[in-house]
Amino acid sequence: MMNFATSLCRRLNVKELVTNVPVYSSATDASGKGLSLIFRRWATKKTAGSTKNGRDSKPKNLGVKKFGGERVIPGNIIVRQRGTRFHPGNYVGIGKDHTLYALKEGCVKFERNKLTGRKWVHVDPREGHVLHPVYANVASSELKTAA
Repeated sequence: MMNFATSLCRRLNVKELVTNVPVYSSATDASGKGLSLIFRRWATKKTAGSTKNGRDSKPKNLGVKKFGGERVIPGNIIVRQRGTRFHPGNYVGIGKDHTLYALKEGCVKFERNKLTGRKWVHVDPREGHVLHPVYANVASSELKTAA
């Protein structure tokens, strides 16, 4: 096997074929004698991952902003969330992006339903719970009719 390889190299005289390579200006001119060593570079993608990375979204700043026991005034954001992880309770409003905010001045209170596991956020008003005027009129008229 070794003899075959050495005899093949002697017959072809590889050194002479490689050193006597004519210089071509383009790949179409390669019609000369000798071994043509034309290397083509293919249009390949960069191997560095810098083109795929380099973009990021702005932070959404989600989460609980006012914790249980903290004082809030009307309009204070209590929770910023995606979906309703926390549900609005007494004196708490909900925005179109499910943000919970205080409707009255008071203290924040978190509550969890034992059966459903649903979490509620309430605001205990500073001046105490006051019935809405619509319900106050209904309650007073019922008292008058009962008497």
